[in-house]
Amino acid sequence: VQLVESGGGSVQAGGSLKLSCEASIPIFKTCGMAWYRQVPGKERELVSRIADDGTPRYTDAVKGRFTISADKAGTFLYLEMNSLKTEDTAVYYCRAGCEDPYSGTKVNYWGQGTQVTVSS
Repeated sequence: VQLVESGGGSVQAGGSLKLSCEASIPIFKTCGMAWYRQVPGKERELVSRIADDGTPRYTDAVKGRFTISADKAGTFLYLEMNSLKTEDTAVYYCRAGCEDPYSGTKVNYWGQGTQVTVSS
């Protein structure tokens, strides 16, 4: 399984970007979907995920500004980011969290990341 993020770039504070994560198979139909971000020297942090009941969840820092969504085919995961702030600068990663229904083994698949830089 391969995940490839795109859509990152440089933007001024207050601007918008939409990140995409394309999976090599429709993995998002059966696996948990999430976006993380990481800045140098800090741990990767969860930004947003789609819960088991299908509802979106967001870290407090991005509530009201970011929107997570996925296509019905289960191939694309998106993160729409509005009103960007300088503190949103990070490398953004998509993750598919999967569980084997027979063994219960959990596997996480990650993309390579896409850089988002917000300047003041």
